[in-house]
Amino acid sequence: MTHFTPYSALAGGLLIGLSAALLLWLNGRIAGISGIARQLIWGERRDAAWRAAFLLGLIAGAAACYALARALGHADLAPQARTGFPPALLIFAGLATGYGTALAHGCTSGHGVCGLARFSRRSALATAVFLLTAIVTTFIVRHVLGLQ
Repeated sequence: MTHFTPYSALAGGLLIGLSAALLLWLNGRIAGISGIARQLIWGERRDAAWRAAFLLGLIAGAAACYALARALGHADLAPQARTGFPPALLIFAGLATGYGTALAHGCTSGHGVCGLARFSRRSALATAVFLLTAIVTTFIVRHVLGLQ
């Protein structure tokens, strides 16, 4: 990590929490991104509009972050794509992540943000498994495979 950015991390966390709380209060839904995406593809059509709007909002928010960073002359502070990773490893990682979210019946946003806020023991266990898996995977990628 080359930049420690506590203020942007705090702002991001507040925005994630606010969006999750608003979705629950206004729509009665949990902001689990994998579930929202899965139900958009395979779910009932009557729920498609808010699901599509939520996912498009995620993309628009990221685009706004990049545009604002550039406009303020701080393009170097915007998140950058990682280079040097083999495409096969990236494809495997994406498939493994999708499989893991299906196996856990949710992702880090559903379990880690919304589930922990509701004091769900199942979400606490799932989040612990997510974090442990991330730690082990990072160790393997950096220290065994030698990728930075």
